[in-house]
Amino acid sequence: MHEDRPLKIAYLCDQSPEDRFTYSGGNQRICNALRNHVGEVTVLGSGWHAAQPVRALIEAMPDRITMRADWRAHLALARIIARGVRRELAKDRYDVLFCAYSFQSLMGLNLPYPMLRVFSSDATPTAYKRSEVGQEFGSYLRIARVFDPLILRAERRVFRSCDLLFWPSAWLKSEADALYDLAPTASYLVPWGANIDDPGTAAPVPINAGAPLHLLLLGRDWYAKGGPIAHDTMQALRDRGLDARLTVIGCTPPDHHRNAHVTVHAHLDKARADERRTLMHHLQTAHFMVMPSYESYGFAFCEASAHGLPSLCLRVGGVPVRDGINGHALHPGATAAEFAACIARYVDDPDSYAKLRQSSRQEYMTRLNWASWGETVRARLLAARASASGAAQHHTEGPHHDPQIGQE
Repeated sequence: MHEDRPLKIAYLCDQSPEDRFTYSGGNQRICNALRNHVGEVTVLGSGWHAAQPVRALIEAMPDRITMRADWRAHLALARIIARGVRRELAKDRYDVLFCAYSFQSLMGLNLPYPMLRVFSSDATPTAYKRSEVGQEFGSYLRIARVFDPLILRAERRVFRSCDLLFWPSAWLKSEADALYDLAPTASYLVPWGANIDDPGTAAPVPINAGAPLHLLLLGRDWYAKGGPIAHDTMQALRDRGLDARLTVIGCTPPDHHRNAHVTVHAHLDKARADERRTLMHHLQTAHFMVMPSYESYGFAFCEASAHGLPSLCLRVGGVPVRDGINGHALHPGATAAEFAACIARYVDDPDSYAKLRQSSRQEYMTRLNWASWGETVRARLLAARASASGAAQHHTEGPHHDPQIGQE
């Protein structure tokens, strides 16, 4: 093997990474990070090959049905779809098959030649369903429970066949290791990054009781992102005599959560320069991002850290918030009063707040960025390729025989 040669990577997902909206932007970021830091990437087709007519029928249904039926139908038709993936792989010679998010894309896939099989996602169906996040949303129909054991067996088969699995959170790594009995040499924690470019070090944002206190909430769903608690946190701070204000970006609160202290930007498109500047301004000038939501991961927390903005959230799922480093993760069920008390402590101690902003930015610089993810993944892939190459060479050469032996 030529170890100096760039890795050739085939990228597989059930949604195109060229679409920046798929999987909350993570699909595109993972693919770009592989291109920028790991090797040469070829994106395989995201269609269902011979089963594409079935997919077209499913995607013509209402979204609430499509979301549940799409991946399950993919799993049921996996062997048909996998034959098309195998044909695509056979057109070139790749070192790595990297699958993001859609574990069902690997089901039933027989590789046409040896390559590393790699997977990454912020959740798996079974881990999500059993978590506080999945239970909170209650998004599973009772009839689906019949298929739970089958899905778990499929997951176990796919993940145990992978050479490497990269999980972005300690929560998911722990769950996956236990659920699927993964080897420690295959399963790794590698945090994902922010869905923005590095904004650089921001100017200090002082905090004191005599000035406005800016809170920020980002998300498309007011209730799913914990909007009511964020609003009540603002109100609890105001009841303490602090001039707390809430900026909401991405959704529109109901009328009873809107007043003179709430600013709303229902939609900001990062692709538009003026709207991106507005988003960056609020990330740079807010004192806390308050997001008591239920998340498998949460790119918004990485974006906040990139700006040195501490986050307050719930300790559920794989949220990338570490207590006292880039914010605080409060216990599930924490009240607005508890969020307000956490903020008030920093208002009373501006020096601690300044240190929290610095460590939030440092957390982004060292852990929550795609360059760090890419460099770690590259090192793991190269090590795995070298190990596989060494094993193959040993198998090919067989036992060593010295020609001098037996000729004396």
